Amino acid sequence: MSPEKFALCVALAVFVGGAVGLFLQRILPEKFTTGGPRDMIGAVVGLLTLLSALVLGLLIWTAYGVYGGQNLALQTLAAKVLQLDLALADYGPDATPLRAQVRQNLGKTIDEIWGANESDSSFVAQNFSAAVESLRNRDKALAELHPSTDAEKQALAAATSTVDAIGKARLQMSFALSNPVSYPLILMVVGWATFLFCGYGLMSKGNPMSIAAGVVGAIAVASAVYLILDLSDPYSGLFRTSSAPLEQVLAVMGKE
Repeated sequence: MSPEKFALCVALAVFVGGAVGLFLQRILPEKFTTGGPRDMIGAVVGLLTLLSALVLGLLIWTAYGVYGGQNLALQTLAAKVLQLDLALADYGPDATPLRAQVRQNLGKTIDEIWGANESDSSFVAQNFSAAVESLRNRDKALAELHPSTDAEKQALAAATSTVDAIGKARLQMSFALSNPVSYPLILMVVGWATFLFCGYGLMSKGNPMSIAAGVVGAIAVASAVYLILDLSDPYSGLFRTSSAPLEQVLAVMGKE
């Protein structure tokens, strides 16, 4: 289910909880919603408010950590690709075909990831296989270079080390996106919010203002859940990682 549809379901569930509370407030005898029972309802509402706020804040922070981690990983990957290009440039003319291949592969990667708008599950699978294949192909390409001077040997060693770092970076990007969201925890928080709004309904009167407040509250909870899901899916959706670091590197590759 997409984040938008999931958030819509959350909004409906929370609003229904508030509507049930308003309905119960109208049909229950007054002794169940005033005095001691009202104080007890207020205490439970306060507890659920605290729990929901803490866990929602934690989930948003965790999701933003996934989003920020992918941005940092892309910046690191871009820097490593540029280092590889410079190392191959230092090697000399014999590495020119390999430099062209690296640049072509980078452009292809940008088009595949940011041009397809695919889900993170597809990105993880494709990025993992592409990282393994890239490591094998580049190792083979580097093995075809036969340095004859100390400068060429140093450049080849630097290129080999950078290729390993690029492969590790891409694998870590894939691993970081493996099950970044705990759906049972999100559903538990949504359940708390539903009971919370039911409590709000029990403590208020059924009038248009109460209904409007319930709608606003349900939208607020749904937007928080949407933030969690969308930030945890950084290669699609509204909050999408930028390809700017890789594009900047692509623009300067081959010009040294």
